[in-house]
Amino acid sequence: MSDASLQTAAAQTDADPRAPLVTAAFADRSRLPAAAEAVRSVLADLDAGRLRVATPPEAPDGEWTVHGWLQQAVVLAFALFDIRAIEGGDLLWQDRLPPKRLTAAEGVRAVPPGVARYGSHLEPGVILMPGFVNIGAYVGRGTMVDTWATVGSCAQIGRDVHLAGGVGIGGVLEPPGARPVIVEDGAFLGSRCIVVEGVRVGREAVLGANVVLTASTPIIDVTGPEERIVKGHVPPRSVVIPGTRPKVFPAGTYQVPCALIVGHRSESTDRKTSLNAALRGFDVQA
Repeated sequence: MSDASLQTAAAQTDADPRAPLVTAAFADRSRLPAAAEAVRSVLADLDAGRLRVATPPEAPDGEWTVHGWLQQAVVLAFALFDIRAIEGGDLLWQDRLPPKRLTAAEGVRAVPPGVARYGSHLEPGVILMPGFVNIGAYVGRGTMVDTWATVGSCAQIGRDVHLAGGVGIGGVLEPPGARPVIVEDGAFLGSRCIVVEGVRVGREAVLGANVVLTASTPIIDVTGPEERIVKGHVPPRSVVIPGTRPKVFPAGTYQVPCALIVGHRSESTDRKTSLNAALRGFDVQA
């Protein structure tokens, strides 16, 4: 799907005639039989990339649009499928939803035992190592989901992103309308990073190994004469490392986790060069 058609689809998403059926069934499960076909078709559209739980802004620094009724459809889908056996050679699983069938036509390289669940979408050029992509998630072209990295339900991963080994991207289904984790184009997340609770990682940002970001984690820019603190959003091209800061409790003063912005990737170099420079110049471990 082209960027232009994606923007058109985003504008039409909440006007979809299936939306009121899904919303009514989510509020009153007795209406689910009447909405069953709508829910199944929504899941198929999510799987094919025709719909996205959250759509990117037209302007680079604009706000993403979250479509809560699509999150509702994902929740309702679990009530429509019975648990059944899923076989892969000698291996056997039990689940309500099957894994995606990634054929050559999808243009995705999936290394065993990497699994993407039905209802997620991987654009052509994605490399899925032995990791996992959950239902409702969207992964952009050229992105690598490295070994034992996980992409949670409805998370939105941009293009040319690297999720290094063991990265944990949190998922969200409820409450409907809650922003999923968003990792924008060109970002690099080092080994064992954890990003949850709807945190947005800006384009071409670099997160060093073991950075943990929740909605309440202080993200402190220490590159200037005075600290600047943000929460829930890593600014574009930031280079981030894990840190701690003191906090006073009744029992005493203790160090609590934070994240430190220690620099920024250069706009004068290409992504590959600036990434290597960031990792070396700021002593960031990948």
